[in-house]
Amino acid sequence: MSTPTPLPTSRASAFAAAYALLRASADLADHWIQTDHQAGTKSDRSAAGRRACAAHVTAYTATQAAALLLGARLLGLRPKPRRLLAALALSCTTHYLADRREPLRRAAEATRRGNFLRLADHGMNGAYILDQSWHHVIETCAALILAG
Repeated sequence: MSTPTPLPTSRASAFAAAYALLRASADLADHWIQTDHQAGTKSDRSAAGRRACAAHVTAYTATQAAALLLGARLLGLRPKPRRLLAALALSCTTHYLADRREPLRRAAEATRRGNFLRLADHGMNGAYILDQSWHHVIETCAALILAG
C-alpha cells in the first residue's frame, strides 16, 4: 500500500481528524483493551489501585498514539512531534486523575453535581457519564493542541 501524498490541511480538518482518532481509540482502550482487573481496581486507594490505573492509562495512551500515528499516515497529515506529545500528555495525565475517581468526585461535589455522580437508576450511571464527558472535553483540547 502506498502512502498518500500529503495534502494541505487546515487547522479545522486536522482538529476534526485528531478528535475522531482520539475519541475512537479512547473507546477502544476503555472498553476493549482495559482488563477487568484494571477496571475494578484502578480507583482503589492503594498501591495496587495506583498500579492498575497506571497500567490502564499506559495502554490507553499507547492506543491513542497508535491511532494518531496511523491515522495521520493514512490521511496524509503531518502533526508536529511536540504537539503530538503534548496532546498525548494531556490525555494521559488527565485520564489517570479522572480514573482514580477522587478528583472527579471532588469536582462533581464542588459544582453541585454530586447527586448526578451518584445516580445509578433507570439504567444510568452518573459517575460513568461524568467520566466520559470529562474525557471527551480533554480529547477536544488535545485535538486542538495537535491541530495547532
